Amino acid sequence: MIELDNRTPINVDEHFLEKIASTLTNKEIELIITSKAEIKEINKEHRNIDAPTDVLSFPYEDMPMSPLGSIVISSGHVEEMSKELGHTQDDELTLLFIHGLLHLLGFDHEVDDGEMREEEAKLIEKFNLPKSLIIRTQG
Repeated sequence: MIELDNRTPINVDEHFLEKIASTLTNKEIELIITSKAEIKEINKEHRNIDAPTDVLSFPYEDMPMSPLGSIVISSGHVEEMSKELGHTQDDELTLLFIHGLLHLLGFDHEVDDGEMREEEAKLIEKFNLPKSLIIRTQG
């Protein structure tokens, strides 16, 4: 279900991420873990923002047999935020994966009325994770 392309030495618990994804979709997901430099390039190319970011999501065409999309996560962000917030790199990577997955499913915290935040909160509680990106920035 998850096609992992880990371009960094960071550890990825693919089984746990698949368990989370399977509660929301049965479609294939491409997951790319990359450097801050590369995610900055991707962000500039696809969003016209010349800066690194933590996670990017690229949904695919909604056809019956197509994959759901791609999630790109910055390993540098995972390392920095896990230290800063006092949780594990696995937890940070999982939070970013959930955030990206919800975007692939059509959620958008920048324009919704809190639906994405609510969905993140449900998943965080269900899988016993620390606060999500949205919850920790709004809380």
